[in-house]
Amino acid sequence: MSALGSLVAATLLISAGSLIGALTLFWQGAQGKKVLLLLVGLSAGALIGNAFLHLLPEAAESLESVLLFRIVLVSFIVFFLIEKVLHWRHCHEGVCPEHAFGTMNLIGDFVHNFIDGLILAATFAVDASLGWATAIAVAMHETPQEISDFGVLLYAGFSRGRALVWNFFVSLGVVFGGIIGWYAVEHVTDMVPLLLPIAAGGFLYIAASDLMPELRRETQFNTSALSFMMFLVGVAMMFFIG
Repeated sequence: MSALGSLVAATLLISAGSLIGALTLFWQGAQGKKVLLLLVGLSAGALIGNAFLHLLPEAAESLESVLLFRIVLVSFIVFFLIEKVLHWRHCHEGVCPEHAFGTMNLIGDFVHNFIDGLILAATFAVDASLGWATAIAVAMHETPQEISDFGVLLYAGFSRGRALVWNFFVSLGVVFGGIIGWYAVEHVTDMVPLLLPIAAGGFLYIAASDLMPELRRETQFNTSALSFMMFLVGVAMMFFIG
């Protein structure tokens, strides 16, 4: 198989991992609602952990600290603006079928997946074995991320089927990033450091403004304790995957 064929195969396999969210189809009723809140805790921890433990440290290796923080700040503000526009568009008549932060999560996740595709393209261009090793690392990173992303979409009001379809579509960002990166590999090194803090700013905004407040509103001690533990699990997963 050619290097390009291996790259496409690897990115498609990683995208297929988004279908793991289908496991939540077995959760129904009160049990489903409880599991959903736990997934929100897991997602908040995973998003924050990913931003601080992966995206920002990697970007800091190539970008000046002042520029890095400014990009994160601008990204945070832009995601806030987009959410306000989406919220006004969907809710100005008093009907909010889906919370805007679900759409925000899809945007941030697509950017993140696109970056993974660019990184994979760069490694496959160097050596196929290095590319597959990187693909395995990306897959290990994406699996818990996809589970938490699916939970965010469900909590945002998406139906299970709609959440599954959109999560899979967004996961194809790694395929697009891989193909584009393959044909522009000489520019990938310059693009990735700028995209990383954009994704980080989006993830931090989603976790801090939408997910963690939902966890804070829970009043039952047992559920609150479990959701906080899942938050820590999300952070820990990002730490050990790193």
